[in-house]
Amino acid sequence: MAGPLDLDDLVGRARDGQARAVARLLSLVEDAHPRVAEIARALTPYTGRARVVGLTGPPGVGKSTSTSALLTALRAEGKRVGVLAIDPSSPFSGGALLGDRIRMTEHATDPGVFIRSMATRGHLGGLSWATPQAVRVLDAAGFDVVLIETVGVGQSEVDVVKLADTTVVLLAPGMGDGIQAAKAGVLEIADVFVVNKADREGADATVHDLKQMISLARREIRGPSWRQPIVRTVAAKGEGVDEVVEALAAHHDWLVAHDELARRRVARARDEVEAIALRRLRAELVDLRGGGRLAGVAERVVARELDPFAAAEELIADLRG
Repeated sequence: MAGPLDLDDLVGRARDGQARAVARLLSLVEDAHPRVAEIARALTPYTGRARVVGLTGPPGVGKSTSTSALLTALRAEGKRVGVLAIDPSSPFSGGALLGDRIRMTEHATDPGVFIRSMATRGHLGGLSWATPQAVRVLDAAGFDVVLIETVGVGQSEVDVVKLADTTVVLLAPGMGDGIQAAKAGVLEIADVFVVNKADREGADATVHDLKQMISLARREIRGPSWRQPIVRTVAAKGEGVDEVVEALAAHHDWLVAHDELARRRVARARDEVEAIALRRLRAELVDLRGGGRLAGVAERVVARELDPFAAAEELIADLRG
């Protein structure tokens, strides 16, 4: 049986680079431990240093292979890297289906790398609700870069932009629906485009289509803006990956120079605070449902004693009272 949770000790060991302490903190936030607010409070003074990079794109473009290749390149620069690989949830356990990310096992023994799979648990935006807290853990633990690799859910996979300083959208030639995803806004979130598997037939056409799309989008932009680069890679062979790292660094410098990094991080904090507040309000509403209060006002709506708006006002008054 586990002993009492000593947060100061756990945070201290995580900051000292102890992988087991980092893993423990991640488990606590992912499981919504009753002391998760205390955990966030203990970690916050040590955050704000990590660069957060999101990798997204349609299924089959090689996101995991690209993430692994990026890991190698960033480690060659001496960077400590944390990876959050967001996986589909098991319908039975709610856990991540791909476990500890088999395709990244080559980095498993590197003390400068920490890889964690997290389940989406039904979240439609492609990210787990606990991902912001997990980013906080890795940031406080001293990782220079946090890579968020999202589950390949296509058009709904846009929430990563709310967490990342830089968002990389990966495509591959010959996938048919790759550029079509632009219509749903998936490509519009990109800071860097990567055409992976660029040794395949159709790579030139994919790059051409992207250039046209970027050109059309820029006609509607007034004032200075970041010009998204298009980088060709063959991640399985490590080709073009250094150019991706250079593009990430260039985008970070642009964010800082134009005060965009601060703006994005304020927006990230706003979304996180809103999500936490809504989660707590939903929990209180569930309490009202369990106590029969919600059923009571619902019956009065059916009996035409109340309209649904008035019923909602009564529930809100109960929550505030």
